[in-house]
Amino acid sequence: MTTSVLTRARTRLSSAVLVAVGLAAGFGVAQGTGIRALGGAVFLAGGLGAAYLWVQRRGWAVALGLGALYVGAFVLAHVLALGVGMASWLAVGLVTLAAAGVTYAVADRPQPGQLTR
Repeated sequence: MTTSVLTRARTRLSSAVLVAVGLAAGFGVAQGTGIRALGGAVFLAGGLGAAYLWVQRRGWAVALGLGALYVGAFVLAHVLALGVGMASWLAVGLVTLAAAGVTYAVADRPQPGQLTR
């Protein structure tokens, strides 16, 4: 593979997808296996992968803000499910959609004047 192919492959990956996978799949793994730490590992992997892309694309300030959003979504899902009494999957689905949508808008959407392929 040439460098340009690697660069294109890296820039095509959506950090919003990593956010969605980290939140939803992390919850699913924790629920399915009964091992919360395993779900936490999936959550962490999704967040770290997304954070790497945020730093590369938009810098540290945006990465820290989106990282706070990611962790905040995780906490909010717990508050909605445990505190409010919402169904667990509904709470996770809602915060996942919101976090992935904001992530796309801030970090993944092409900027004006940016070339897209």
